[in-house]
Amino acid sequence: MSDSIGEKGKIIIIVAPSGTGKSTLIKSLKEDFRDLHWSVSFTTRPMREGEVDGKHYFYISRDEFLKKKDQGDFIEWAEVHGNFYGTSLGFVSSKVNNGYSLLFDLDVQGADNMKRVFGDEAKAIFIAPPSIEALEERLRGRGTDSEDVIKLRLENAKGELSRRDDYDFVVVNDDLSKAYSDLKAVVEGILQS
Repeated sequence: MSDSIGEKGKIIIIVAPSGTGKSTLIKSLKEDFRDLHWSVSFTTRPMREGEVDGKHYFYISRDEFLKKKDQGDFIEWAEVHGNFYGTSLGFVSSKVNNGYSLLFDLDVQGADNMKRVFGDEAKAIFIAPPSIEALEERLRGRGTDSEDVIKLRLENAKGELSRRDDYDFVVVNDDLSKAYSDLKAVVEGILQS
């Protein structure tokens, strides 16, 4: 919760192409900033073992999701592998208005929608690879994706990188510890503003 009563929370969005180390950086942020809350999305995906409703996601039926979507409750939503995922305007507004700062991991489109709704209240941080070549090396080094998936991720990354200057902050992940130090400083600045 924020320090002073009545103070609004902050909205911090992390945007990055696949393979830039975003998940590792976010994990460190969550460990170091205990007052920074993870935004909980709604999904129609079945709950997996070990997951908790309201912590990992809000699990709802397809019909409930579509009703919320039609009522305009989602800031952004997507259908992924036959399941719907969405960020609730009601959830985000309630948390922020009650002094909670929220952390988001969004794609370019999701970040655009957050900025459209919240304007300068939402601060977007773009995590960039040092180069497309370095990103390709990382993606290949993971050994988790087929050649077709790597090519698709690289094409998507080129489009995302062309938008890097559209965000409030850019952190280049050439060296993980330096990138985290830079990211941590940005987040501290946002939270203190």
